Amino acid sequence: MVEAKVSEYKKKVVDEFVKLIKEYPIIAAVNLEMMPTPQLQVMRGKLRGKVVMRMSKRRLMKIAIEKAKADKKDIEKLEPYLKGMPALLFTKESPFKLNKTLVQNKSKAPAKAGQTAPNDIVIPAGPTPFAPGPIIGELGMIGIKSGVEGGKVAVKEDTVVVKEGEIIKPKVAEILTRLGIEPMEIGLDLTAAYEDGVIYTKDVLAIDEKAFMEQLSTAATEALNLAVESGYFTKDTVELLLPKAFNEAKSLALEANIMADAVAEELVAKAEMQAKTLKEETKYEEKIKEEKPEAAPAASEKETKVAGKEKETPKEEKKAETEKVEEKSKEAKPEEKKEEPKKE
Repeated sequence: MVEAKVSEYKKKVVDEFVKLIKEYPIIAAVNLEMMPTPQLQVMRGKLRGKVVMRMSKRRLMKIAIEKAKADKKDIEKLEPYLKGMPALLFTKESPFKLNKTLVQNKSKAPAKAGQTAPNDIVIPAGPTPFAPGPIIGELGMIGIKSGVEGGKVAVKEDTVVVKEGEIIKPKVAEILTRLGIEPMEIGLDLTAAYEDGVIYTKDVLAIDEKAFMEQLSTAATEALNLAVESGYFTKDTVELLLPKAFNEAKSLALEANIMADAVAEELVAKAEMQAKTLKEETKYEEKIKEEKPEAAPAASEKETKVAGKEKETPKEEKKAETEKVEEKSKEAKPEEKKEEPKKE
């Protein structure tokens, strides 16, 4: 009799899960382990009207998922994320918005021995409130390098004392509490969310919205620049591409001296400037030609010197002829002496 009632109860629980899985597009798995009951009740109140939360044994939830997979594509991929003390959240909000709501409603809490570290727990470098003494040895026991600075114990470098997923040891929990470090978060720990056949894990959902928006803005700007540079017309680039095309066509017309309404004034101005430049160059050439006769006297002086030499040449020639005559007369005198005895 009792067994029959228990089986009927379990069947009813499974049927309720199956109905919710089919009804809601977003199904998220959360871990309620170490979640104090008062905080759980507060969270339920904050999610009421937006999110439906159901808890049960992991085995019953898996049975419900198996029954619903015919209507929900790849919903069975959510099963590995039913960790710790699992519960399922059903909502119509996006997985990212749901995760943001859960994170905003979490509160810090000190670590307790036996708890699982949600993230790497780090003791940062810097001074501590402890005076020198046995605490230095206690810090060394958990792998923390320390020394004395300004009369206080100081941690020399950042140290990871517990890695994500590891169990927190009693001594580590004690040191963390004494240092005032609260690494634990009280709240619903979302492990994964399902939407339209896609599983979004915790690390994907926990994005930095500010950084994401900056990246999105940069991507949009670069895409716009690429489209404009390549001449790709869209409703976002047409207003930029038309002025760009006009300016490029105008530059080409000016360079090739193609007359058009848009460049007529500039072409006329260009022609006037070229004419002015040509006129100035022509005046310069005429000025050079005018200056050439003034340089003539120098040339005439040279010619005068050459002419002077030519005038002196006949005198030299006469002198040479006179010398030749004298030489001939000297040669002729002996011959005349020889002929005189013949006349007697």
